[in-house]
Amino acid sequence: MVHQTIATKISRASPASRKIHIKPMMVKSLRLLHAIVERRRTAAFGQYQAFALAIPLFALLSAAFLLAACSSAPTTGPSRVEGGGANAGGGEPEPRGLLDLSAWDKNPLPPPREQANSRWVAVRWQAMSGGTGPSVWQVADADLWAVWVHNCERPPAAFKPLCPEIKRLSTASVEDRTRWVLSHFQPYRVEPLAGQSQSQSQGLLTAYYEPVLAARRLPGEGFSVPLYKLPTPSSSPSTPNFTAQSPWFTRQQIETLPEAKAALKGREIAYLADPVQALVLHIQGSGQLQITEPDGRLQTVRLAFAGTNGQPYQSIGRWLLDQGLIQDASWPGIRQWLTKNPHRSQELFWKNPRYVFFKEQKLPTPQTEAGYGGPIGAQGLPLTAGRSIAVDPRSIPYGTPVWLVSKGPTVNLQKWVFAQDTGSAIQGAVRADYFAGSGDSAGELAGRLKQPLALWVLWPHTIPG
Repeated sequence: MVHQTIATKISRASPASRKIHIKPMMVKSLRLLHAIVERRRTAAFGQYQAFALAIPLFALLSAAFLLAACSSAPTTGPSRVEGGGANAGGGEPEPRGLLDLSAWDKNPLPPPREQANSRWVAVRWQAMSGGTGPSVWQVADADLWAVWVHNCERPPAAFKPLCPEIKRLSTASVEDRTRWVLSHFQPYRVEPLAGQSQSQSQGLLTAYYEPVLAARRLPGEGFSVPLYKLPTPSSSPSTPNFTAQSPWFTRQQIETLPEAKAALKGREIAYLADPVQALVLHIQGSGQLQITEPDGRLQTVRLAFAGTNGQPYQSIGRWLLDQGLIQDASWPGIRQWLTKNPHRSQELFWKNPRYVFFKEQKLPTPQTEAGYGGPIGAQGLPLTAGRSIAVDPRSIPYGTPVWLVSKGPTVNLQKWVFAQDTGSAIQGAVRADYFAGSGDSAGELAGRLKQPLALWVLWPHTIPG
């Protein structure tokens, strides 16, 4: 799949009704006491009379402070900044007694780990961006833990021995889960290899989503843009594996050459009314179709990525920028240009020679907004909105927990996610594509996200390689 994001800044305060913050109260009360003394003195009661009145007031306030100190509960630490959308964050309280990580950071750090396209540098838990609050206790949050259990259905080899414990800890307290993570995992900062470009070292976050589009099973009434299954050569019953070394027809050729059209005859899955929607579906790699059947029935199905024509992906946004035709290369910016220049739409689409083929799938039943009903990622599991990212698997193996930090004009994002997908445009050490979910709201935000990124990963202590 090739993809594009969202999230909002959310700060959760601790339940103030349950906690008494003594120092702020003392400051306010002493200021009040000072004001009383000043008022008494300036009201001609006399300096000594004012001081005499202040003594019993001060004693009364001191007794109140002592009573509050005995009955107050500890505060919960800093607020969180995290992503929005489905599964954006957890609701469990921060574990008490674990914010001082010095006890967990005493052992010598292991040496760096070299991946095919990145370098992992071991760090102290306290050194992870976000501090001792979000980066530690969010990893044990019930919301994320459910995704971790789901991830164990197809775990990476290094995590497979730990999956029984991960499942067992589903019913444990957030404090027990946090202690277990601290005891079994080492955090690493993801860095580019020596000699990689500056753009790779800075990191980049984008997002992608799953479009939900109206379609018809048969052409007609304005629905004329076909979506195809992989073509099957007449010489073989199996579908081909088009590659850069043996590509098929380009997008322009598929839409114009008789031989290409003949090869795709009978391979139509459904028809869309808007060629722009079809191109979006090709770029996102999957989507949901609300299909009207020939008998009038309406059903929703998923179109999953089946393959491409093997041609290189070319960004139409980049082409428009290079031509000086737009300054905003987000999807909203591209759509605005197409609205003003509809006669040039085909010219623009043909600048991307890659063409995507699909396969039809049934949606999970029941379909839940916060469930694992997303499209199947490269790891082989359904993606979870707000918790799955696409990565370069040469940098981060599928199934790895990732602490993602990105601050920019679109979103301030600090949260744990899992590397579960990839895409042809997702290349580099510090590169991620955030799965924003399904539908127009996810698409609107996904089309705008493009900002700096930093990544940390967790890896088991007991796995040397």
